[in-house]
Amino acid sequence: MMSDIHAADRIIQRFREQGVNALFIPHCNFGQEETVLRLGRAMQVPLLLWGERDEAPDGFAWRTTDTQCGLFASGKALYRGGVPFTYIENCMMDDAAFREGFRDFLTAARIVANLRGTRIAQISVRPQPFLSVMINESELLERFGFEVIPVPATQILSSAKALADTPEATAVLKGYTDAGVDTSRMDQQSLRNMAGLELAIEQFAAENGCSSVVSECWNIFGEALGIRPCAVFGNLIDKGLPVACENDVHGAISMLIAQACNNGAEPVFLADLTQRHPTNDNAELLWHCGPFPKGLKKSGSHAFLSESMGQWELKDGPLTLVRFDGCRGSYQLLAGPAHTCQGPLTNGNYVWAEVDDWPRWERKLVCGPYIHHVAGVYGDYTRAVEEACKYLPVSFDRP
Repeated sequence: MMSDIHAADRIIQRFREQGVNALFIPHCNFGQEETVLRLGRAMQVPLLLWGERDEAPDGFAWRTTDTQCGLFASGKALYRGGVPFTYIENCMMDDAAFREGFRDFLTAARIVANLRGTRIAQISVRPQPFLSVMINESELLERFGFEVIPVPATQILSSAKALADTPEATAVLKGYTDAGVDTSRMDQQSLRNMAGLELAIEQFAAENGCSSVVSECWNIFGEALGIRPCAVFGNLIDKGLPVACENDVHGAISMLIAQACNNGAEPVFLADLTQRHPTNDNAELLWHCGPFPKGLKKSGSHAFLSESMGQWELKDGPLTLVRFDGCRGSYQLLAGPAHTCQGPLTNGNYVWAEVDDWPRWERKLVCGPYIHHVAGVYGDYTRAVEEACKYLPVSFDRP
């Protein structure tokens, strides 16, 4: 119970010792705004402010709470002190407003916590013509603490060859067949090389504390191993290690944000915005050559590997599309809801998705600072992503 300014320092010390990375300050009466401000300024973590709705006055009897009144005071103190915070309206604990607001705050706090200290392994360089995936590496480190860890492709290739014929590689390949993915179109050596590459990337990320990976994917693996890395990337995403192809560092950050939304309950994906639906003006093809995780494939659809690329449609359901991007020192985070819909069969990995107004989305994406890649996560987490932007040096952008 935090009611005395002199107790604040003891509370702060304990919270720091315990590694607290979010605060919930529920008011049970008028509260103590001075203490709330001191705690918020010291901790510098996502902060939730709420108080339960007061009971009806009992005639001339003295009111014992006036919780709502105290919330106004605490809110002003935090605002004056420059402490960002999340607020849930003055309501009862069993109201939908509290349940939904608390859920969104936890998601926002998880996004912020999961991004802290981000290290992204970068294998080789971006494709030469892709100016769209250029980044300012030093700015990402200085502003966000995001560190890009370069690794020569030769190092990964050497490890991949050494791991291709191990029992661990056999277990990787068994995972495809156990998940109902047909691998009969692939020769055994190519499958072994795929498994070796997967293990090599996974090993490097673990040894270097990397929570995601970006990689060149057009040339080096085909020349050295005779494979494309697409299905390998999808399998790593299935394991909880987001991998962005075409060395899209901002895409990897987008995937980490999407992954935090559902707390790793299921994998996310990084899609090309490829073409408009032939008959639905508000729908778009979310596609890529074959790096979508098999954990998201549509039940009952035929799934197979062809030229080391996954070939399957993703499952039905609501989506949140996310893109972190920036240019000229300004960074923005775009997020909005979508829902899968029916569309023509195509190759690679894909899903057709409908939004409220695709022409508006398209204008936003084309006019910048965004590109043709978006991260996708099943469920609607738009409000939580918007709330997370309060605690990150990035502007929320609603399409």
